[in-house]
Amino acid sequence: MKIVTANRLSDGRVIYANASGYPVETFDEAGLFADEAADLALSRAAGDPATFVNPYLVEVEAGRPSGRDRFKEQIRARGPTVGHSLDHA
Repeated sequence: MKIVTANRLSDGRVIYANASGYPVETFDEAGLFADEAADLALSRAAGDPATFVNPYLVEVEAGRPSGRDRFKEQIRARGPTVGHSLDHA
């Protein structure tokens, strides 16, 4: 299974396409797509450059990113890493 992810044009935040192709902000809301449906969802996102910047597919297994980019995608799904050390000061 795969999900579609990108950055939002208006603020640069990580977004995902839900099952209907609309942008959502959390990994858990992302639509899961099989092979051909994933390609179609990616095409739809790419056709909306006013929302989705550089959309691409991410492999997902057991509800988590998998494949060679799994660590990068886990970091992207959790949000910005800058400033988190200040939460414990």
